[in-house]
Amino acid sequence: MKRQANTTAAGRCGGTAAAESRQKPTSTGLRRRTATPEQSEILRWIGSLGAVSAEALAHHLGISLTSARARLAVARRNGWIGRARPLAGRPALYTVTAAGLRVAAADGIEPGCVSAASAAHLLACAHVAAALERCYPDHGIVGERELRQHEREHAHRCARAELGLDARGEPQLHRCDLMLWPNAHPAPQPVAVEVELTIKAPARLTAICRAWARCREISGVLYLAPPSVARALQRAVDRAQAQERIVIVGLETLPWPRELEDGLAESFVPSDL
Repeated sequence: MKRQANTTAAGRCGGTAAAESRQKPTSTGLRRRTATPEQSEILRWIGSLGAVSAEALAHHLGISLTSARARLAVARRNGWIGRARPLAGRPALYTVTAAGLRVAAADGIEPGCVSAASAAHLLACAHVAAALERCYPDHGIVGERELRQHEREHAHRCARAELGLDARGEPQLHRCDLMLWPNAHPAPQPVAVEVELTIKAPARLTAICRAWARCREISGVLYLAPPSVARALQRAVDRAQAQERIVIVGLETLPWPRELEDGLAESFVPSDL
């Protein structure tokens, strides 16, 4: 599987978007049934990642935060996206609705959902995706939901780490959060990207690092984490002897537009702290 950037996507959140579209109809009294190329690209990008913030979208498109919010407001009025803010003091998250999936011609990706437990990680992944696009303009970013879609459609395992067998003899698999995919033809192997905001149990983390070191479907793994988590990650990498396959980079080192720094900083705080 390879893509330029932002291929198929789909998502859905609860009835918020539909309710608002009934209360605030468009000038014709009907929702728009078609999207512009830019609107379709935005919907596909959101769907691939599962959920994004206005700050992440601004970084992704290279526009101001005000402009990003305006684009999201239009999509929301049309019933294409929903909005959720489960964490007080953190940016809101936007997911694609079934209507948004249809107008973007983006079938196949599982609907996105947002909860208080998942919100911090979704926020961080969206901002990391936007930053990596800037750092690696010759690569495309694929979200976990798009990777799952590819596996379903092609019956092919797409860069998953095998942790062994469960009690039923089935493989225990671990998926990365994002995939950094070269746009070259033929494409080299991709880089798995993991966003770690909290410290996993040492044995679990070591097992994941060891599994990634064995995975031959990728060229390597890029972990992004805050300093306290990065230290635990480095210990796990050392125990797994995976130094040649795994690189750890601090989240604070990624490039952020100055206008977005406050909102982005809020996105990297684990929800349980």
